[in-house]
Amino acid sequence: MELEGPRTAIAAQLIDLEAALRQLNLWSDEPPSQEALSSEQPFAMDSLEFEEWLQFIFLPTIYDVLDSGSALPERCAIAPMAEETVGKRALPTEPLISTLRELDQLITNLE
Repeated sequence: MELEGPRTAIAAQLIDLEAALRQLNLWSDEPPSQEALSSEQPFAMDSLEFEEWLQFIFLPTIYDVLDSGSALPERCAIAPMAEETVGKRALPTEPLISTLRELDQLITNLE
């Protein structure tokens, strides 16, 4: 299957994303409430911190899509939101944002 390579690269970036979140101590062992997770706002910004959205919504969703062989989104632009949220904190967030930029490119350029 031709999509094997790009999907494998996306899965590798997801692993890097989790590692970057853990290195910044932005990984949580406690999931948010079901109510917070059911937000319909973009990035659930009304109920979750950006890193919570990444951990509890984005990562599981993309892993499910990869596992099921379903179509990935046509466009992905998460890095700009990361720059506006965690990127403004006093943390070394460049590895996290670089990983998200790479993910954006891999998903958006998947043909």
